[in-house]
Amino acid sequence: MDKDGGQPCHNLRDDFRCSIHTRLRERGFQGCTVFDCFGAGQKVSQVTYEGRSWREAPATARQMYAVFPVMRQLHELLWYLAEALTLEAARPLHDALRLALDETERLTRQSADVLEKLDVATHRGEVNGLLLRASELARAGLGGRERRGADLIGARLKGAGLRGANLRGAYLIGADLRGADLRQADLIGADLRGADLSGADLTGCVFLTQAQVNAARGDSATRLPDRLTRPAHWAADGPAGARPGDRPGDRPGDRPGDRPGGRGTGRRPSRR
Repeated sequence: MDKDGGQPCHNLRDDFRCSIHTRLRERGFQGCTVFDCFGAGQKVSQVTYEGRSWREAPATARQMYAVFPVMRQLHELLWYLAEALTLEAARPLHDALRLALDETERLTRQSADVLEKLDVATHRGEVNGLLLRASELARAGLGGRERRGADLIGARLKGAGLRGANLRGAYLIGADLRGADLRQADLIGADLRGADLSGADLTGCVFLTQAQVNAARGDSATRLPDRLTRPAHWAADGPAGARPGDRPGDRPGDRPGDRPGGRGTGRRPSRR
C-alpha cells in the first residue's frame, strides 16, 4: 500500500483500531508489527490534546502530526534514561541521569505550541552524551569492537565475538549473526531488521529495545535480556525465520534507509 505522509492508514477503523491487527504479518505489514512509539501516541492524544482526536477536531490534525514525532523522540529518551539507571556500573552518573529524565518528562508535558517548536535535536544530543558515558562504563574492560554507525548490511558475522562492542546506530539489516556473542554490546539505534539472531547471546545488551528484537529473526536458542520478550513470530517462522529465496531487500521495509516507525505520519526516527 502507498499513501502520503499525514494521511490515515487504509486499515484504520472509525474507533482507531486496526482492522487487520491479527493478520498484519501475513498481509505484508511487518513494519507495523515492530513499530513502537514508546507511549508517545497516548501522551499526545490523552495529555497534550486532552482526549480530542483529529477526527473530532480536524483543525488540530496538522499540528498533532507535527507534535507526535517530537513526542516520540522524547519518550524514546525516557526509555533509554530509565534503562541507564538500571546499570550498576553507571552509578556515578545516576544523579545526572535522573535530572535528565526529569527534564525530559517536563518537556513532554508542554503545550502543543511549545512542542511543535521544540529543539528536540539539541536536547537529544545532550542526553545522548550521558547515555554514551553510561554505556562506556557498562562495557569497560571488555575490549569491545568500535563499530558505531558501521554499514554491516548482510554481513557474515556468524559466531562473531562482539561482546561489549559499540554498535550504536549500526546498519545490521539482514546480517548473519547466528551464534554471535553480543553480550553487553551497545545496540542503541542499531537497525536489526531481518538480522538472523538464531543462537546468538544478547544477554546484558545495552539499550536494546523490544522493537529491535521484533524486527529481527531468531529461534529458541537466542538468548535475550530478561526485560525483553521472545517474539511470537520467531517460533512461527522456525529457525532463522527465513523463507525460500528470501534475501535482504526482498520484503517490504527491507530496503537500506527504511526503518520501523515510518507509518502513520510518514516520518522515521533519526539515527544516533
